[in-house]
Amino acid sequence: MSLKHMRIRWKITILSFGIVLFSVLIGGIIIIGNTIESKEESLGEHAMVTGRTVANLPALKENLTESEGWKQINPMVERIRTINSSDYIVVLNMNRVRFSHPVDDKLGTLSSGKDEGPAFAEHSYTSKAKGELGVAVRSFVPVMNEDHEQIGVVIVGNLLPTIQDILLGMKSEILFVLLLTSLFGVSGSWLLARHLKEQTFRLEPHEIVQLLVERTATFQAMNEGIIAVDNEGRISIMNDKAKKILSIKGDRTHQLLERVLPDINLGDVLTSGKAEYNQELRLGSALVMSTRVPIRVEDRTIGAVMIFQDRTDVTKLAEELTGVKAFVDALRVQNHEHLNKLHTIAGLIQLDQKDQALNFVFETSQKQERLSKSLVKNLKDYSLSGLLLSKVSRGKELGIEMEIDKQSELLDYPPLLDQHDFVLVLGNLIENAFHAFDDIDREQKWIDISLYQDHQYCKISVEDNGKGVAVEKSKVFEKGFSTKGDQGSGIGLYLVKNIVDKGMGEINFISQKGEGTSILITFPMTLEEDSYGQAKGD
Repeated sequence: MSLKHMRIRWKITILSFGIVLFSVLIGGIIIIGNTIESKEESLGEHAMVTGRTVANLPALKENLTESEGWKQINPMVERIRTINSSDYIVVLNMNRVRFSHPVDDKLGTLSSGKDEGPAFAEHSYTSKAKGELGVAVRSFVPVMNEDHEQIGVVIVGNLLPTIQDILLGMKSEILFVLLLTSLFGVSGSWLLARHLKEQTFRLEPHEIVQLLVERTATFQAMNEGIIAVDNEGRISIMNDKAKKILSIKGDRTHQLLERVLPDINLGDVLTSGKAEYNQELRLGSALVMSTRVPIRVEDRTIGAVMIFQDRTDVTKLAEELTGVKAFVDALRVQNHEHLNKLHTIAGLIQLDQKDQALNFVFETSQKQERLSKSLVKNLKDYSLSGLLLSKVSRGKELGIEMEIDKQSELLDYPPLLDQHDFVLVLGNLIENAFHAFDDIDREQKWIDISLYQDHQYCKISVEDNGKGVAVEKSKVFEKGFSTKGDQGSGIGLYLVKNIVDKGMGEINFISQKGEGTSILITFPMTLEEDSYGQAKGD
């Protein structure tokens, strides 16, 4: 098994135990060093005391000046060396002749030690030197006669213990420490490895790496912008699509979201822990449809994620999805209308009313042509013209007279709005007007539509004489409210209200039960900025 694929439990156990052993080794080296230093100091003090004892012996002073005085001095000094457990004691006269030495052959010979000089100048001191028997701590004590004149030097040497000697002396303690550290090191490492294993959902490191690479690639490939924050509001994730939509460059990870994007507020989601779906927001220059969801782990909110898509893309997608249905409905209505006209013409011909048949043809075509020309001339986009023409045909099919004010005009859109917004607003208002005639028997059914525009305002008016509603204005535009029962989605007027808010417009809603409904929407054509730099209507 390669190291890369070794189980994390064994990796952590080996690593942790290795760290414990390394720590014990370092600690042991420090302890041994301190032990040697302490032993050196103790041996130096002991040698100095022994040296002074020897230097003050009267017999030593009497025989140190004799020619063969070592015969009396050496046995006496050796007894003292044995009693004081010293490794060697050397007595020198002022000519550096040895008067005592553990080796008898050295007696009467000259000493050539390099650290003996200061001792012959009446100095007492200790030094460390390497000799034939090993490294020793030596004390030097001058020998003074009764006239306080120096007559010689006493050198006491104590060998320092080797590292091996120290380890052998501490054998029991070392074994106990190794056993104790091994026991706690292995068990602690094993428990730590098991805990980490549980925290990583029992995944091995190479499995986590593979999962991270796959999830990152999937995350970056998504066509929606994604921003995730922790419970402090700092950005933890932002994919490339989000940066593209919001025109953000560089890595913004770990930065506060409110500083990077002041228009986004995920604090409510973090506080309440409730998700918000399909909310239309303006983020800088981008208009997006967003969903904000809290991130929960074990019933605790640890962050929030926002998934959003450029509303332009959403609108285009919706148009693609609904375009076929609208086209089919338009063809069906047109086919039904033409069949009725053909039946009328055929009946007039059968009744030999050729002139009336021709007049009917000319009148029908001229009326349709006048309406088409008027809409194309006075409205900015063909999409609005096509929408109104299709709704007029749909009204005829339903037996509803739909009248478009001849003075209607819309050549420029208000700020912050586009053709998609107006198509959505008009489409929903007219469809609601159609449904206002459901389940009612009325001889004359009508819907009046008017578009007005000047340099200050743009107004949309839709009136009908349907069944009306007896509810407050604020409730009508709430998400989920519908007068169609189970057939209604409760989203149409809610979307209208969102667009009105986006364009900083106003809605005037009047409805009376059994008499009809009138809706007037007003948008400002110019915007000004308030003291905080935010746009507001005139």
